[in-house]
Amino acid sequence: MRTNIIRHENVMVSYDVVNGWSVVEADGELDAHTTPMIREGVIELIDEGHRHFVLDLGFVTFMDSVGLGVIVAITQRIREHEGSLRIASVSGRLMRIFDLSGTRESYEIYPSAAEATQSAPSPAA
Repeated sequence: MRTNIIRHENVMVSYDVVNGWSVVEADGELDAHTTPMIREGVIELIDEGHRHFVLDLGFVTFMDSVGLGVIVAITQRIREHEGSLRIASVSGRLMRIFDLSGTRESYEIYPSAAEATQSAPSPAA
């Protein structure tokens, strides 16, 4: 069952648990105005015990460097809690941001959330 984390005029974020993965889906803009809320929402999930995440960017209409910075910060927080992060459904425009920043190689990027969740997370991830 998909649960909303954030509802804002420029972004909606929800999550669902699939095969041991917390699939966080962002719909809208990831920028300086929305990313603090997204960061806090994911931190709440981590505090609730979620460890393995798939960030589904398929419905993201805009992302700037602040959005990428929050993804990096979330990644660090997840890894501090012995978790893992996969990224799914990245458009060509968003992939370019990962490429230009040099962060593409730091992530497991999947064509879809379904493919990212196909195998359960490893306990030692």
